[in-house]
Amino acid sequence: MSTLSDLVYAQGRSTGADVEWLHSLAGDGQLLADLAFADIVIWVPTADDSFVAVGHARPSGAATLFYRDIVGDPVRPQWRTQIREAFFSGMIVDSASPDWFEETPTRVRAVPIVRGSGSGRTTLGVLTRHTNLGETRTPSRQQITFNECADDLFGMVASGDFPDLSAPTAPRRGAPRASDGLVRLDVDGTVTFASPNALSAFNRMGFEDELEGESLVEVTTEILPEKRQFDESLPLVVTGRAPWRADIEARGVTVSLRTIPLRDHGTRIGAIVLCRDVTELRHQEQELITKDATIREIHHRVKNNLQTVASLLRIQARRSHTEEAREALTQAMRRVSAIAVVHDTLSEGLTQRVDFDDVFDRVLKLVAEVAAAPTTRARTRSVGRFGTLPSEYATPLALALTELVTNAVEHGLAGKEGDVEIEAERDPERLLVRVRDNGVGLPEGQVGRGLGTQIVRTLIQGELGGTIDWHTLVGSGTEVTIDIPLRYIALD
Repeated sequence: MSTLSDLVYAQGRSTGADVEWLHSLAGDGQLLADLAFADIVIWVPTADDSFVAVGHARPSGAATLFYRDIVGDPVRPQWRTQIREAFFSGMIVDSASPDWFEETPTRVRAVPIVRGSGSGRTTLGVLTRHTNLGETRTPSRQQITFNECADDLFGMVASGDFPDLSAPTAPRRGAPRASDGLVRLDVDGTVTFASPNALSAFNRMGFEDELEGESLVEVTTEILPEKRQFDESLPLVVTGRAPWRADIEARGVTVSLRTIPLRDHGTRIGAIVLCRDVTELRHQEQELITKDATIREIHHRVKNNLQTVASLLRIQARRSHTEEAREALTQAMRRVSAIAVVHDTLSEGLTQRVDFDDVFDRVLKLVAEVAAAPTTRARTRSVGRFGTLPSEYATPLALALTELVTNAVEHGLAGKEGDVEIEAERDPERLLVRVRDNGVGLPEGQVGRGLGTQIVRTLIQGELGGTIDWHTLVGSGTEVTIDIPLRYIALD
């Protein structure tokens, strides 16, 4: 499905600032739909003098009129005249009589989407509200207030006062919605309406009276614990003067607030404060942070322990009296060090995914330094990108490549000068790695049967579910090809 940006830019009439404005308005489409108890559709003009839908939000507390997604569809003939009038006049246009949509009576309101004011005023498109009249019933006080709030916001859309791009663009997890709790403030910050959910949220924090008629600033001051640090943006939120978000915490309860100042042609007339009890969500977030820190610490300690083991092996290798024992201990030390590099990388981030290109660069330096004999001069280089891999892929792959590069340096280039190239090629389905050297090579079909070869086969075929193939040409070096499926890894 095309994104809002794709659909808007396809019309060839909008700038980046226009798209940002429409994106912000579409982000509040659900709020408008819930307040208006109606479907909200955003239309932008097309090159053929018509309009196309680029955004749609269905109401949470009322029946939707559009059971199929209409984003990307051209405007229907029955709405075109009304939408054109709103777009070119810059005025809100209501349908004169009920509009029938698939045998359902509806009422349509067309609101011009305006950015800027004065000489910089630009009409970007039209927002339509489609109200289902088939479920008409006597409205409650809450529904009346919600509709009044929606009308205020529609007026702000038409005057260029909404959305406010200075508001936070990325809502925190658990951002409040209209159904979670709504408080209406007058220009002085006094509560003129509080929904039952909003009142319950404040009651759980310790406020025992009715909110209506109270100053929200005084209510908040009363329930906040003394000597407790609070969000610095909280005063702006509870006075209704800034489009911001903040959390209130009292008696073990956390309530998230979002304020939307209401304006009439630039003059502040009050505010909407949305509130939601996010106690459980914040507890979950804190638990995740704690677990992330614990996992990072574990990786750090594992890395330290592996480095200690590698150091012990290095010391033992230096004290060995036979070349065979010294070589075996050196290889073990190198393998342990390669695994330590992966854990070191994991200890630096918050996810269990690693940038394998960074890991392999470090492993490659380690291998080249340790494997090369005094009479061998190996030049190593890496081509292509491995990308990001989960830790369960990174550890066996790092160890396998360590073995292959080591073999290329120790056996393929033994006692001579040469090159070792590692080429990585990745797509959404697979990771293809080739390790090639220009050493002496081996007779075709005679692949080594040592411990290193067995380790590589076990890691690639057993742990990674991939395939490995050796191509050896006498006098021309060796090429090893590794093919690993990536069906369950997102391409980065």
